[in-house]
Amino acid sequence: MSTHHDVILSPVITEKATKLSESNQVVFRVTLDATKSAIAKAVEALFKVKVKAVNTVRVKGKKKIFRGTKFTRSDFKKAVVTLEEGHQIDITTGL
Repeated sequence: MSTHHDVILSPVITEKATKLSESNQVVFRVTLDATKSAIAKAVEALFKVKVKAVNTVRVKGKKKIFRGTKFTRSDFKKAVVTLEEGHQIDITTGL
């Protein structure tokens, strides 16, 4: 059984994710086998907030070439967590 820290790997800090935070949504990078309910429970337990909805996106790794060597970036999963009104997470403070 995994703990809440094992489900959520890191926050996603991009321009788009920062724009989503204005509409009460936060983006996290999660494990590939994480379910929506597990993500919701982990966010509620770690940040002491109420989760309204969780949407997930499975991102396929890109094929890249670096100095003539071909490789593929790892697949990963993102979770867009919508929070209830009045709840907010400041991801810059950390855990």
